[in-house]
Amino acid sequence: MNIHDQSFAAYQNFLRFSREVKIILLHPQSRWRSVIMARLLADSDLNSFYYALDVDDIKLGNFLPSLMATLSRQNVIFGRQMNVLPPNVFDDPYKHMEVILRTFIAELSELGDREIWLVLDEFDRADLADDVKRFVERLSRQAPARCKIVLNGRSLPRMPWLSMIANRQAVIIRDGQIVRKNIYGMPNAADASLKVLSLGPGYVFSDDYLIDNWEGHLPRLLLFFAMDRPEVTRNQICETFWPKLDIDPAVNVFHVTKRRLHKAIGMDVLAHDGKYYRVDRDTPFYFDAFEFVEALLEGRHGKPAEPFALWQRVAKLYRGPFLQGHDEGWILERREAYQNAYVEALENIAAIWQARESFELALHTLIRALETDFRREEIHLRLLRLYVQLGRRAEAVEHYRTLERWSKTNKTTLSGQVRQLFSDITA
Repeated sequence: MNIHDQSFAAYQNFLRFSREVKIILLHPQSRWRSVIMARLLADSDLNSFYYALDVDDIKLGNFLPSLMATLSRQNVIFGRQMNVLPPNVFDDPYKHMEVILRTFIAELSELGDREIWLVLDEFDRADLADDVKRFVERLSRQAPARCKIVLNGRSLPRMPWLSMIANRQAVIIRDGQIVRKNIYGMPNAADASLKVLSLGPGYVFSDDYLIDNWEGHLPRLLLFFAMDRPEVTRNQICETFWPKLDIDPAVNVFHVTKRRLHKAIGMDVLAHDGKYYRVDRDTPFYFDAFEFVEALLEGRHGKPAEPFALWQRVAKLYRGPFLQGHDEGWILERREAYQNAYVEALENIAAIWQARESFELALHTLIRALETDFRREEIHLRLLRLYVQLGRRAEAVEHYRTLERWSKTNKTTLSGQVRQLFSDITA
């Protein structure tokens, strides 16, 4: 295959892998970054908007006006709502993040009914801009499904890629393929003496002994927070853990917490290179979220010889909600993402059981999925149809009544598809 054919294949894979997600990162070591960008911007079938970050885009207050000005030159209607926001919103945009996000998403929604591709080039210029990364991360979560965000730069952005990938929010593409292993470039050693288990109550083991001398819960959570991203800044840590403190006292508390972390583990596990903190790459460790996401990606995009065994492995790795027992904002975001991925695994297991005509096992698995997340209407439909297939219409009616009561309590509306299915069952 010549270079032209290889680049074309890489671009087609890029489009294919982008279908189900809202943020696509071109891995900084990908050989095809520039080629994919060129094809993307030249593709007349796509509704693309391009912005290359400037050297001054080191704060959200600098980034947003430049982004808006550039997008308005590409479409004259963009900016009408953003430009009438009160001036104080842009004086402290991080404080008014929700207002800005809502308005920005409303602007995107007015750009037509087609898919919108927002391409952010030279994204590494925002390396130190924690607020810019937070804006892009939250935009990718809240924007309409038809909005795609493409990031291109020379470094791996400091975002929680593990949970974003688990939630089908993001993919990382390298050389035309999805990155499925060593997502942060750090090996995950199953036989390492340091084991960090985040799916469940949150346990840390050293040489198979549970570490419990944390002197408070913050040192332990600091380790999980650092494991969650490729690297973090001190400001990211302080804003997450001590948002109500001024920066100087927050930094003091951080250093105390870091010393307690190192004391509990018995080593300086959190390394600092002058800019960023990361888990020391010379320290062999095992992090269950890495294995969980890698197995998940293999199930979604690989060609496993035994897909059933693989999905069972994903489900087995999910020992419970992420850091169960804690309710900090960053934890709740990760928890929902991993829970969605666990339900996805159960759905695949149920489908395989059903294909094998093991209907009772399929039924049991769908019930487990609803016990995890009762909101999933598509699973209710599958369960109701399976009850009917097994000739258990009374149980189907009982389940529908339970769903109906839940819907009224939670002030939601059942879809016409669910109501029609119930009418067919009771006809």
